Amino acid sequence: HLLQKRLHFVISPGLKFPSTFFLQVFKLKAVQLAEKLLPAFNTPTGIPWAMVNLKSDRVACTGSSILAEFGTLHMEFVHLTYLTGNPVYYQKVMHIRKLLAKMDRPNGLYPNYLNPRTGRWGQHHTSVGGLGDSFYEYLLKAWLMSDKTDTEARKTYDDAVEAIERHLVRKSNGGLTFIGEWKNGHLERKMGHLACFAGGMFALGADGSPDDKAGHYLQLGAEIAHTCHESYDRTVLKLGPEAFKFDSGLEAVAVRQNEKYYILRPEVIETYWYMWRFTHDPKYRQWGWEAAQAIDKYCRVSGGFSGVKDVYSSNPTYDDVQQSFFLLSCLRAASSSSRSWLAGWREASVTWLSEALCWPEAAVLDL
Repeated sequence: HLLQKRLHFVISPGLKFPSTFFLQVFKLKAVQLAEKLLPAFNTPTGIPWAMVNLKSDRVACTGSSILAEFGTLHMEFVHLTYLTGNPVYYQKVMHIRKLLAKMDRPNGLYPNYLNPRTGRWGQHHTSVGGLGDSFYEYLLKAWLMSDKTDTEARKTYDDAVEAIERHLVRKSNGGLTFIGEWKNGHLERKMGHLACFAGGMFALGADGSPDDKAGHYLQLGAEIAHTCHESYDRTVLKLGPEAFKFDSGLEAVAVRQNEKYYILRPEVIETYWYMWRFTHDPKYRQWGWEAAQAIDKYCRVSGGFSGVKDVYSSNPTYDDVQQSFFLLSCLRAASSSSRSWLAGWREASVTWLSEALCWPEAAVLDL
């Protein structure tokens, strides 16, 4: 309905538009959004501010910017230059990449915060989960989107992964491989749900890795997938907590109450999908289906789907929020994988999507 109002037309039931129409609509909106973001790049370093007011075009935050934010713009902005022929988007993000390449990095790791005014790192906190995650993911995908010609992105990814494996990847006493967080010279033996995407990333990046280490990184991806599955399996609801520890005799279990929630995050399911595609081991289909059933059982509500506040409670309470990434990532993985894995999930995901958006199932199927 919002799209109809903005474009001043009415979509009648059953009326279909050619795909090129919607491509042009979303291309226009992408350009409009990018133009609104450009004022954020007006800093002494060229690193964009973390937040800009889209109505006034004024900077809304003058503190440190976050690696996962300014470090992921290159994939979208480079593609936008490709679509529009306007080089400004490409130039802005390539400047960021060159600046990062020149900077000293503690132990080869990228801290999560950078000051756009001074060009200096903030607190030395490195995470493959929240605040850092998509920086590494998009370096790899930028290389893939370039048909593997963007060797600079690939080398930056390889160097980062080498440092991550050396300083953040550890094995618990119980044999679980996890990715910790580096804070001021100390490794915190805690892994976030967000970091579970790295299992799929390692598998995706195995092909093309240096020194014939493809098998090694595929195995590392499998070990991360196993650990993240354990974080699900060790809960009452069979849904994973926001973060889980590996110390004091506890492994893959959340300790703090504020880390026991599940908010419909997709990272573990995405890693299952990647691991199935690269190995065809049927256990990944089974693990994915178990997660789908748990979501359906414990997160479905009358108006869609909700996160739960405690995955260790047999009577969980809802947080009354359906996160946007549930539709964007969880159901996308379910639907796109229908031909190759998770038999039965496509039908479930169509039902979920129709309920979550209050659309009839037929309309969803038409999409």
